[in-house]
Amino acid sequence: MQMVLNKSDLITNLASRCDNVDEYIVTESVRLIVAMMVDELVHDGRIEVRGFGSFCLHHRDARLARNPRTGEKVSVKAKAVPYFKPGKALRESVNVIAD
Repeated sequence: MQMVLNKSDLITNLASRCDNVDEYIVTESVRLIVAMMVDELVHDGRIEVRGFGSFCLHHRDARLARNPRTGEKVSVKAKAVPYFKPGKALRESVNVIAD
């Protein structure tokens, strides 16, 4: 069974590891970090966290696609898709656990 760590779990775990730090402070810190990351991507920036990975946008051109149900041709607008590339340390850590 897969374990899922959502944002509230992250905040709770982080607050429990930080002595004498109110959970509200941890909550606001996590919220601000996520908001700053989103803002950087919205402005077509790049986020690098050494040892963890990097986030950037991949831009997809507009294209003509096909509706699989009807076979009708449909135009798809250009869009940007968030992309995460894991860092070397993360890849190595995950592969040690997987072996």
